[in-house]
Amino acid sequence: MAGESDTTIDGTVERVAFHNADTTYTVAKLTTKEGEVTFVGKLMGVDEGMPLRLRGTWEVDKKWGRQFKVTEYELVTPKTSAGIEKFLGSKAFTGIGPSLAKRIVEKFGAETLEVIEKNPNRLTEVIGIGGARATTIAKVFGDQRHVQDVMVFLYGVGVSGAFAARIVKRYGKDAIRVVKQNPYRLAHEVWGIGFRTADSIAEKLGIARDAPERLEAGLLHALETSVEDGNMHLPDDELMQKAAELLGRAVENLPPRLAALEASGLVVREVLGDRGACTALPEFHDAEVASAAKLVELIESHTRPMAIDIAAAVHAFEAVTTLELAEQQRAAVIAALRDSCTVITGGPGVGKTTIVKAIVHIAKIGSRKVSLAAPTGRAAKRLGEATGVEAMTIHRLLEYQPHAGGFQKTAENPLEADLLVIDEASMVDAMLFRAVIDALRLGAQLVLVGDVDQLPSVGAGSILHDVIASKAATVIRLTEIFRQAAASKIVVSAHKINHGEMPELEAPLAAGTSDFYFISREDAESARNTIVELVAERIPARFGLDPITQVQVLTPMHRGELGTNAVNRALQEKLNPAAQATSGEIVRGDRIFRRNDKVMQTRNDYDRNVFNGDIGVIETVDPQGGVIRVDFDSRLVTYERAELDQLIHAYAVSIHKSQGSEYPAVVIPIVTQHFMMLQRSLLYTAVTRGKRLVVLVGSKRAVEIAVKNADARTRYTWLAQRIREHVGHDT
Repeated sequence: MAGESDTTIDGTVERVAFHNADTTYTVAKLTTKEGEVTFVGKLMGVDEGMPLRLRGTWEVDKKWGRQFKVTEYELVTPKTSAGIEKFLGSKAFTGIGPSLAKRIVEKFGAETLEVIEKNPNRLTEVIGIGGARATTIAKVFGDQRHVQDVMVFLYGVGVSGAFAARIVKRYGKDAIRVVKQNPYRLAHEVWGIGFRTADSIAEKLGIARDAPERLEAGLLHALETSVEDGNMHLPDDELMQKAAELLGRAVENLPPRLAALEASGLVVREVLGDRGACTALPEFHDAEVASAAKLVELIESHTRPMAIDIAAAVHAFEAVTTLELAEQQRAAVIAALRDSCTVITGGPGVGKTTIVKAIVHIAKIGSRKVSLAAPTGRAAKRLGEATGVEAMTIHRLLEYQPHAGGFQKTAENPLEADLLVIDEASMVDAMLFRAVIDALRLGAQLVLVGDVDQLPSVGAGSILHDVIASKAATVIRLTEIFRQAAASKIVVSAHKINHGEMPELEAPLAAGTSDFYFISREDAESARNTIVELVAERIPARFGLDPITQVQVLTPMHRGELGTNAVNRALQEKLNPAAQATSGEIVRGDRIFRRNDKVMQTRNDYDRNVFNGDIGVIETVDPQGGVIRVDFDSRLVTYERAELDQLIHAYAVSIHKSQGSEYPAVVIPIVTQHFMMLQRSLLYTAVTRGKRLVVLVGSKRAVEIAVKNADARTRYTWLAQRIREHVGHDT
């Protein structure tokens, strides 16, 4: 393309030929004094009939010819009656329309816009417009003019179309003032905008790199990032070092700003033992303090004794079910029915499900009201199927209502349960645990069932580990693998990994009848090709499993040749290529969504009743309407184009995202490129997700590194110590 010098043109938008809502790239026609011209560029909120002033360059495109490439633009006020009529009758002003615009302009001529803005009651002089409609017209006009002003301003400071719409929705008429005054507020108050985006806006606005608001925003961002890593707080030295690196400023500049954040109530600071001075976000500090106090209160409250002999009831359960409990299992059942708070932990094949069955069975005989819950829908469904008793997600149990203040079950409106069993408790984070513990009435019993050696929760905290470490609860560790489970190489391999021992790495799927295999591939590209072949062809042919719904790839990380992003692209191209997308596809960012794609929800959406980690298959795609419908276990959920950020492809998901789920077949890439993520708990968690088949693809060296690396970084939490302080133990 050949370019010319910068120039400015004025005109009215005649027609918008193309607009991409994601990128804001627009192709439109502009009517000027010299005639009609084509202009292109990233423009927001531009519609037919709008008078614009465009700045940019004339360029000649090889395919489309001469067009004006916009670098800046602004909305201008039309001067002529004809221009005003077209502007007022444009799609931008909902509810006015060309006919009414014509009548208004016929009455007021070139003064029309001034009348609407300054003296809207005069609109009643137009036949057919009463007082109420005059007020509505003035409001529509004022709101739209304001939106255009905000959009143009945000465009000028580099904000994308999607983010600009969210900013306008969040702040309304105050949007420009808020952004100019402190753009760093966006990072905390507008979903999807992080520190770096806010920092870029601040730089364009000329805010100094060492401005107090920037330094404070950097400290908050470092603290928020640490929460995303699972920490409940950070030692001050570590916090300021992270913030200094992020901000490109000396650590010495930060203590006064941290003190200012504390003074404004945006952080909580306290001395925590050997860690010294530490800083936390208020909601996480409060959650930990409240949980510790309530848990101890629960433990020290008197549980109503059961009216039956528990030991005899256990024997009766064995006789009725023909299940013989091992000594550890029997101890776990008795403890759960006797004590206020019990933790039952152990790996696969040790009989946790049988224990829960016995607890539920005997508690009902003893007239105890029992509730069963789990952090995810899949885990709850599995728990219900295993026990024959309804189980639900913790959010549903606590009656979470996003538009009514959150959890409806609280200390003031507690659960009716005498005994609450939470399965997959390793997934419960600090904020959810606070809600659970808050909703239990004194005298109720809490049973936490889970595998403390799995990865901790995705959210902040290390609840199962900390409750065990506090020594305040009764803890039963299950170690005996039962005979039937011991026949599974998945179970045996998982326990070996957990004990720091190398599993037996059997070769190719073609040999033997094992359920645990290893395929050696030293480089990432050949490993990825093998994974695609396994998922699409070899596993379905050998085991009769559906490649989309029954085979799951679990990867240690998102980036790289074997990360979720690359593997998803490769599997989509193999299992659901563009050639098969007869109903079309929708592009959102760098993702292409097609009918039959396997997708995962990435955040809790309580309005739709779909949650972070839920996996579904796209049922329909409407490219023109920008709508897709996803089948989540026979429940259809509709997404508009702007909401597709909530979905990612799920042919491959991260091991962290797989927690609480089980899959018929699991394929796990493991190569030395994943060095930073090769941890025992990560590999152990991945292997325990497979029910019928687990295949590792990669290098033995990588497996060895993971098995030996038990030093997964400990999260900064203080729950165990807070609990011990309440029960009078030394910290």
